[in-house]
Amino acid sequence: MSERVFVIVGASLAGGRAAQTLREEGFDGRIVLVGAEPHLPYERPPLSKGYLLGKDERRKAFAHEDGYYAEQRIELRLGTRATAIDPGAHQVTLDGGETLGYDKLLLATGSSPRTLDLPGGEGPRIHYLRTIDESEALGATLRAGDPVVVIGAGWIGLEVAAAARGFGCDVTVVETDRAPLRQVVGDDVAAVFRALHEAHGVDFRFGTQVRELGGIGDRVTHAVLDDNTEVPASAALIAVGITPNVELARAAGLRVDNGVEVDAALRTSDPDIYACGDVASAYHPLFHQHIRVEHWANALNGGPAAARSMLGQDVSYDRLPYFFTDQYDLGMELAGWFPRGGFDRVVFRGDPSIVDGKAPEFTVFWTRHGHVVAGMNVNVWDVQDDIQKLVRAGYSGKDVDLDRLADPSVPLGTLLAG
Repeated sequence: MSERVFVIVGASLAGGRAAQTLREEGFDGRIVLVGAEPHLPYERPPLSKGYLLGKDERRKAFAHEDGYYAEQRIELRLGTRATAIDPGAHQVTLDGGETLGYDKLLLATGSSPRTLDLPGGEGPRIHYLRTIDESEALGATLRAGDPVVVIGAGWIGLEVAAAARGFGCDVTVVETDRAPLRQVVGDDVAAVFRALHEAHGVDFRFGTQVRELGGIGDRVTHAVLDDNTEVPASAALIAVGITPNVELARAAGLRVDNGVEVDAALRTSDPDIYACGDVASAYHPLFHQHIRVEHWANALNGGPAAARSMLGQDVSYDRLPYFFTDQYDLGMELAGWFPRGGFDRVVFRGDPSIVDGKAPEFTVFWTRHGHVVAGMNVNVWDVQDDIQKLVRAGYSGKDVDLDRLADPSVPLGTLLAG
């Protein structure tokens, strides 16, 4: 028999973890890992956290040392784009014209930042943040300590705002909504993050947008808002979300709907093609619908799950979406999921108030009809397992006493007893 060939398009954390798992699970065929970036697979959280701040070394972002891939007989095609997939011929075409035959194919193509077409919105002082090269360029800008405008008050925008304040930059955050993160966490929790950043000197401009970036040549001097207000800025970060890289999948005739649609085993509409990470809209057995998760933990765990599925193992990928952030002295973990507006009550355990600029310690839960659908621990640790148990129980239809849920004297682990 000829050697089996598994091709992974996307040398991301998800793709790298999938290749690693194939070897760990005993696959002895050929593995080809194709990546558009020239870098080995790396993790993205450091790009807006420790590495951006200069606290972590560059090498800490990478999933493995240089020699790992050769030792594991994983062929790397870095700095190379896949340009087409022919499912009938089981072939992938690369940008140099080479074709790779495959027995199984995994798409781990990730996402790309949404761009804004702004007058003045080009040049070395206009930043997006998705790659390690972009993180390095942004870090160099922030270290100058000059005024910065951040367009978008999502997680990336807020993390960069915190980093910029740490470098002494004056920071203006411009957001079309009425509060940061409101579409993700609702008004009550959004108010905590707004207060945290304002306590650290961030200037928010809500209900507006940047109309243009003004300057001389490629030098930015200010941003003009849609009400003609000008705010000082020597640089801008555009952080208005990401979109899944589905072009290959769509051109190949795979089912695409807010990502490459896959089942719980991470199989696409073609039985020999799989998808994982940011690009995958996966059927979640607990939520009984397709969801697309853009966070680090989904890449970390989704790649191995896809690899096992490619090997024919029985896979039902039901990990809870998990996210963490670090901003100033606030550390947070969030687990669970709900559609926009998919909760009817927010339950705080502890006081979320910002006092004298210091981040609080509290836990908060989003509930629907008495069921916990998500939970966040802020500067409170070693409770994630209990939070995830509550979320799983909630989606399985188990009620929780919301008064006891709000009582810090009641251990979280006892709420499901009886």
